Amino acid sequence: MFFDLPVTTDSEKKKYTKFVKGLKKQGFYRLQFSVYVKLNMDDRAAQSSIKQVREIMPDDGMVSVLKVTEKQFADMAYLLGSPDTDVLTTDERIVTI
Repeated sequence: MFFDLPVTTDSEKKKYTKFVKGLKKQGFYRLQFSVYVKLNMDDRAAQSSIKQVREIMPDDGMVSVLKVTEKQFADMAYLLGSPDTDVLTTDERIVTI
C-alpha cells in the first residue's frame, strides 16, 4: 500500500495519524514512509484488506495498492540502506498455532 496524504493543516495531520493507526490495527506494518505492507494468504483475504482500507481512508490524497506474491516480495532489492530486521524477507511459509 502506497499513500500520499496532505499534512499541511492540523486537521489533515489528525486524519493522517488516524489512517496510519487504522492500518496498523488491521495488521499492516511500515516498510518505508507512506509504504505499508500486509501478508494476505490469498486473493480473497487481499480483497478483504482492501475493503477495510477503503473504510478508513481520508477524503483527500492518494492511496494505491500493489499486490505481489511472497516470492516477489522476498526478491526485493535494496539499493540504498538495508532491510529492517523486523520485516519478513523470506518466501518460506509461516504457520502460527
